[in-house]
Amino acid sequence: MTDPQPAIRLTGLTKEFGAVTAVDHVDLEIAAGEFFSMLGPSGSGKTTVLRLIAGFEQPTNGTIELFGDDVTKRAPFDRDVNTVFQDYALFPHMSVLENVAYGLRVRGIGRRERIERARRALASVRLEQMGDRKPSQLSGGQRQRVALARATVVQPKVLLLDEPLGALDLKLREQMQVELKEIQRELGITFIFVTHDQEEALTLSDRVAVFNDGRIEQLGTPAELYERPSSRFVADFVGTSNLFDDAVSRALLGRGGVHSVRPEKMAVGSGETAADVRNAPGTVVETIYLGSGIRLVVDLDAGVRVSVLEQNDRNRVHDDERGDRVVVSWHDDDVVALGGADVASEPAA
Repeated sequence: MTDPQPAIRLTGLTKEFGAVTAVDHVDLEIAAGEFFSMLGPSGSGKTTVLRLIAGFEQPTNGTIELFGDDVTKRAPFDRDVNTVFQDYALFPHMSVLENVAYGLRVRGIGRRERIERARRALASVRLEQMGDRKPSQLSGGQRQRVALARATVVQPKVLLLDEPLGALDLKLREQMQVELKEIQRELGITFIFVTHDQEEALTLSDRVAVFNDGRIEQLGTPAELYERPSSRFVADFVGTSNLFDDAVSRALLGRGGVHSVRPEKMAVGSGETAADVRNAPGTVVETIYLGSGIRLVVDLDAGVRVSVLEQNDRNRVHDDERGDRVVVSWHDDDVVALGGADVASEPAA
């Protein structure tokens, strides 16, 4: 059971750096035990919000509550939160066990207890055999886990993670994404994760806040953000979308406004005739082999370029090549109206 009291409540949170508003009146509640991600491009405000929660920055306006307790004016060491950074910041002259136990030593915990707790923390990240090693003797993924153990051994109510996987190579990052989620579930601590990688946010999170220009553009589960983006920015930033402007929407959909269709919701060559299926002729511009899939770039006669993602499975009959004439099909249910587009507007003449 999660605590009904939000782990974090931000009310009217604003941060200005001179004439620049980095965070613009953000209201947000994060549940206890939730894996919550803040996603957005550089300069969107996500990292500044994390630093405000940590106490590394003071807000211009607004309040920050931790389990109902106003911590807005408190110093970082006086908040029951801890932070894991991208560079891990491990002490090179200390052993792994000493690194993990350091926060307990600062808090005045006796040697026997802090060593025992540090060992348990290392076991929680599956590094119990590495305690005597120095950080330089570990791989990047192992150092990342040591940083997690050091942050969680003091049992914070909230763990803040500032792009901690950014320095890892792709395969290791994907492996650590799975491990990080498992660790969070085992510990039951609220994780607040900052990233600019949309796939990472979708993989890890219970909910995601998409930031743009200092504000939350959309807040929801990964499925909600991907399947039903609320704006053109979210559709374009979270995954890949085929965007239809008003003119193209009228030509292809029979209604005005801005709309999107995900590449995997489209198909080439089916030419379905069902009432809820749209068909649009076009010319293949490029075929991109992805291993698990094939991405086709098609210029539709209606004046828009679309991307179609097909699975590389046994149902594929042939490969379309550049210059081939094709028909791209999609279902009406897979079309998403963006930014208040009028889905009920009159059909184009």
